[in-house]
This record gives sequence, C-alpha cells and structure tokens, in this order.
Amino acid sequence: MRQISGNKLLVRALKEEGVDVLFGYPGATTIDIGDELYKQDYTKVVLPRQEVALVHEADAYARSTGKVGVCLVTSGPGATNVVTGLATANYDSVPLVCFTGQVARHLIGNDAFQEVDIVGITRSVTKYGVTVRKREDLGRIIKEAFYIARTGRPGPVLIDLPKDVLGEMGSPEYPTEVNIRGYKPSTGVHIGQLKKAIKLLEKAKKPLFLVGGGVNIAGANKDFTKLVDITDVPVVTTIMGRGAIPTNHKNYIGNLGMHGSYAANMAVNECDLLFSIGTRFNDRITGKLHSFAPKATIIHIDIDTGAISRNVHVDVPIVADAKEAIGKILEYVTKCDTNLWKDKIEEWKKSHPLVMKKHNGVSPQMILETMNEVFDEGIFVTDVGQHQMFATQFLEINEKKKLLTSGGLGTMGYGLPGAIGAKVGNPESTVVSISGDGGFQMNIQELATVFAEKLPLIICIFNNNYLGMVRQWQKLFYGKRYSMTCLRKTADCDGKCGEVECPPYMPDFIQIAKGYGINGIRVSSEKEVKEALIKAKGYKKPIVIEFAIDPEETVYPMIEPGGTLSDMLMDC
Repeated sequence: MRQISGNKLLVRALKEEGVDVLFGYPGATTIDIGDELYKQDYTKVVLPRQEVALVHEADAYARSTGKVGVCLVTSGPGATNVVTGLATANYDSVPLVCFTGQVARHLIGNDAFQEVDIVGITRSVTKYGVTVRKREDLGRIIKEAFYIARTGRPGPVLIDLPKDVLGEMGSPEYPTEVNIRGYKPSTGVHIGQLKKAIKLLEKAKKPLFLVGGGVNIAGANKDFTKLVDITDVPVVTTIMGRGAIPTNHKNYIGNLGMHGSYAANMAVNECDLLFSIGTRFNDRITGKLHSFAPKATIIHIDIDTGAISRNVHVDVPIVADAKEAIGKILEYVTKCDTNLWKDKIEEWKKSHPLVMKKHNGVSPQMILETMNEVFDEGIFVTDVGQHQMFATQFLEINEKKKLLTSGGLGTMGYGLPGAIGAKVGNPESTVVSISGDGGFQMNIQELATVFAEKLPLIICIFNNNYLGMVRQWQKLFYGKRYSMTCLRKTADCDGKCGEVECPPYMPDFIQIAKGYGINGIRVSSEKEVKEALIKAKGYKKPIVIEFAIDPEETVYPMIEPGGTLSDMLMDC
C-alpha cells in the first residue's frame, strides 16, 4: 500500500469529515500543513489577522451552521492565543476541533523555541485534548476528535501535532468508525422520569418553562414551540436560550436573571413548577441560590449529567438531548389550565414594561427596534457589554432571525470575528455585527479579514465613550468613581476629570474603516438611524455604522450584587 505523510492524511481527514472551511494562521510548525492545504481545492482556508479572533470565527461558523468549526494555529504563542476562544466555546457548548502545531517530539520538554504544553494549558477549557505521539494514531485521533466535539454536550477538542509526526510516512487509510472506551454519550430518554415530569406539569397551577441554550444547540426550536402551543405554559429564557421560541410568541415573557425583565423574574419567583430544559442555572440567572424559585418543584432536562443539581437542586432530573426529550413529551402532553397564571404575568408586564428612559444621543432601544423593522431575516452577532444586554432585551428573534453571543464566558472582542464566521458559513444570509466601542477595538484588525474575504457585513458600533457595563456598576455601586472605564482619557486629564476639557475620542472608527477599504457612516441623531440601516441593508459591500450613544444609558432592570430575583433596580 502506498504510504503518505501525516500532513497529507490530515488534509484528507478534513475532506472526509466534510470540513469546507478552515480558519488558520501559519507558523513554523504548521507550514507543511499549509503546503498540503494549498494543493487541494475542497477545504477553503480563511486567513484571519490574529489567532484570538480566529477561534471566535470558527466558533460562530459552528453555532450558525450546526457543523463542527475547525481552526489551525502554530505552536507557542499561536497556541496560547486560542485559549480564550476555546474557553468561550466550552462554556457555550460549541463543537470545535482546534489543531495546534507543536515542536518535534525530541524537543518537547526542553524549552524549545515556541514550545508550550498547550494540552495542559487548555485541559480545563476543552472537552478533550491530546498530543499525537505516533503517526499510526493520527487518523484515529482526528476521527475521535470530530466525534467527541459534536456528540453529547458539544464542545471544543484540541489536537496537538508535533511537526515530525506529520512528516512521517504511514498508512493513507482514514477510519470510518469510532469506538472510544469510556466515552458513551447518553442517548434516549428515561420514560419513567419523563412521565413523572408530565404528571407534575398537568397538576401545576403556575407552571413555567425555563429554556437555555441547550434547546437551540439541539435544534429543537420548532418542537419546543409546538410544546408551548399545546400546553399553553408561559416561557422564560436565559440569554443563550433566546430564540428557542419566537420572541413575539404570546407565551414568551422574556429573559430572566441579572438583566432579565421584571415579569420574567417575578414569574420564576412565583411559579409552582419550573420545567427547565438545557440550562446550567448559573449565577447570572439565579441570584442567591437559596431564594431561586422558592415555591417551585423543579424539573431539569439536560444532556450533561454533571450540570444537573450542580447549582440548583432539582426534584426530577432527566439526562437527555433536548430535542429527543421534547419529542417524547409531545407524545403525552395536553393543554394546561394557565389562564389565571398568564393574567398575573400580563399584570407584571404592564406594571413594569421593558422600556428605556430617554437620554441624549441615539437610544439603543430605538436602534434595535429599527433593526427589527428593517431586517426580516438575518444573523445578529453581539460583542459583550451593555449593547449585548440591550440586544437580548429588544431584538426580535425567531425562525428567520438568529442571535449569536458569548454567554457563559462573556468574551469581549467576540462580535466582529463572530460575524465573520457566521457570514462565511451562511453567505446568503444578512449578518449584522453589534459591538460596543471597547469590545470592537479588541479585534478591530479583523476588518482586514472582512475586506479580504469580500464579506458584505453590517458592522454596528454602539459608541458611548466608555466601557459601559463596568461604568454602570461604578455609577450605581461605587460612588461614580469611574476608574479605568473612560475611553477618552489621556495622560493630560489624569486625576483632573471635570477640571479640564475632555479630549476628543480616539480612534476615529470611520477613518479606520476607510483605511481597511470599508465605507462608514456616523449616526448621531435618531432620525438618521433608519436611513443608515436601510442603506446598509442594500449595500453589497461591508459597511461600518457608528452610533453615538449617551454614556448615561444604563441597562435596566438590574439585580443588585448578591441580591435575589426580587431585588431588581428598575430605574434611577
């Protein structure tokens, strides 16, 4: 049998796994891989401008397509630069396979140039990581990596590739099956537990569905909406669960948690049955654990055994894929008597509606509601900060509109590269990036990737001159001591805030966009918002829109630090 190099086998494996896009940045230990990629025409290679952004691009590609995202970086700093992206994907259960170059085996452990133990470094933020030590194991390990990444609770897998292993000759065969001892993802649903949960649902007077990102990951949106239509049970979601049911559905209340709606948080406080699907119950949605859903019997469906009763003790645990479980539930459920309960929820909505107080500049609520009006389909990718919370409050999400965001880790800098990955994976879809001025600067270099790949992205910057979310905490809880949050601050005004004239804001985003060959629009009044968005929608090239936001804009409601879902600040 003709033998081939490990580099050739790796490229063949990508084709066998259906990898049509790879996000890669080259280096000394991966140059031979790059040479093999150059010789083939199946897998498209996207060259970002920095490894941190590269992983976010592969991540958003995976989230938006349902495929495994794939990336390639070199050893040393190339590898260490992917840690944040891997952690982001890990927290949000995104299937990734990340290949890292490594020095030759005889140099490992000798502090060689650009050598790091990347498997050890990333062990806590990957689903699995391994260094390939033998050429004969290469095909099997790659096959297992893709299987592990996409099965069970999806997540990132890292394969570390010593340069000499890939240079060795060996079998050209790539495995067709996987059999990993000790890794058997849960399949099927425990019908007994499921029927117990359904009986409790039927008896409840104030039932409530709590839905997390697991429903979106499983692609169970239509089935879950059907479940709600049949049972007539109200729904709250986590940020990652937003879109599990259309946000204009009559039974959808809103997000719960730290910046959740008043009605959603009150519904969790008052419900007598909390039927949760695909959520980890992290601290951002629970507040103080002892006071979370104090009157409720809690049912929890999750594919990850480790997530059940980790933070909140549940009464009926069910380990299952969300889509499989919901499909089975649909075979048994009937309409619940929720009219009085829904009336009470409607009272909460009317008494404390989700509305922003008017300030100077352009209102984030107005921008997002105009987006709802202008775009009837699309993928919206946010960065992290105040704009992210505004987007999760006011953007309409349904079967034609998808929201991508870093929920678990809260990674600033995700927005622009995330939009790139989404557009690469969905070239026919409208993709809108929404970032704050702080987060945008963390990966601003990816404008070059946008231009190079000719991606007609709509890139929106909510510019309030501050790191707004931290500033909000400083305003409310730290006596307005705005330490390290003013992005206009220079050495000239250090310690003299309020005494000297504020320096001009830097950088000029529109001029920077032009430097990357991208057109830009600056919007400073509400009357310009719709016109700018309509122009961007019809534009066939990338465009940057900078919105001037008042620094005093604050995300409400907000739960006080260490508070409960009842301790909501509604406005100031």
